[in-house]
Amino acid sequence: MLRNIINEYLVAKKIPGGVIHVQQGNVVLYRDSFGSFVTNTGEVKEITLETVFDIASLTKVVATLPATLVLLDKKQVSLKDSVQKYIPQFQYPNINIEHLLYHNSGLPADLSPPVKRGENRDVLEEILSVNPIFEPGKTVVYSDLGMILLGKIIEEVSGETFDQFVEREVLIPMGMKNTTFNPKEEVRSLIASTEYMNGSYVQGVVHDEKAYMLNGVSGSAGLFSCLDDLVQYVHYWLHPSDQTVFNPAWLQDCHQKFFEHRGLGFEVWNGKDTEVTISTDWSIGSFGHTGFTGTSIWIDPKEKLFVVLLTNAIHYGRDVPKKEFRLEIHESVYETFIKKESTNYEKLD
Repeated sequence: MLRNIINEYLVAKKIPGGVIHVQQGNVVLYRDSFGSFVTNTGEVKEITLETVFDIASLTKVVATLPATLVLLDKKQVSLKDSVQKYIPQFQYPNINIEHLLYHNSGLPADLSPPVKRGENRDVLEEILSVNPIFEPGKTVVYSDLGMILLGKIIEEVSGETFDQFVEREVLIPMGMKNTTFNPKEEVRSLIASTEYMNGSYVQGVVHDEKAYMLNGVSGSAGLFSCLDDLVQYVHYWLHPSDQTVFNPAWLQDCHQKFFEHRGLGFEVWNGKDTEVTISTDWSIGSFGHTGFTGTSIWIDPKEKLFVVLLTNAIHYGRDVPKKEFRLEIHESVYETFIKKESTNYEKLD
């Protein structure tokens, strides 16, 4: 069933390609690569299970969130610490680190006007000049700006650049060997291209405009990764007591303590919101994140089920039905592997 959905989107040229891993407990239920991409030199390359992708906003939970957990566990920061404590130029003392993670800080979703590739703009300076659109803690507006600020806080506290701290404290300890900011020149030709811009495809260089202005490194976007590294990442969240990199209590709090439909960093299915990233069939309390390029991770702790889905959807432009594709995939996963299994057990009874 999953392959039928994938083939339908490939044939209709709605999705150029990608990789998928579906697992429940220790059992891999489905794993596949599909489609292709055009390099920035015009060569067509097949996507394989080893292909590296620009994971866009998955950076927020794969890099920024765990880096924050490291500092929290070392008591170098507190969730209630004001942003202003670490970035004095920030004008709003009532906005704290917890607000940034819950996306209820009051900061707008993006800069206005949005950053365009090739512009010469000081992104951080503009963020520091932004006026909140509501009081912190009132409601959720998913904001890139808050996560960029959090990346800067991590730099201020650690005394390192954000990418250096993430590599040393997060990626290396987690065993994510093929995950990085600003991939080296010699491997860029192997990375799935994203959008067609200015006469060629963006390949091996961050797609996100704000991260691009920040030299490829930000708390909001910029990370590149592959299927197996992200499968490794998920295991830390499904089995927090079986690892020693992070405090297990922090890993659990990130998705068990949520505000509206947001946990600390993650989106959480709370059983109430009408618009969710995945099928509403998934267990209440399931959680995950998406990336603009066409990437996603979704985890169901109750069923011990997860899906890592990486695509280069915007290879075909920004109007591709990546949300519909993701929804169909996740509905099919649950229908195929959870509902049918449950029905079979009922028949046996």
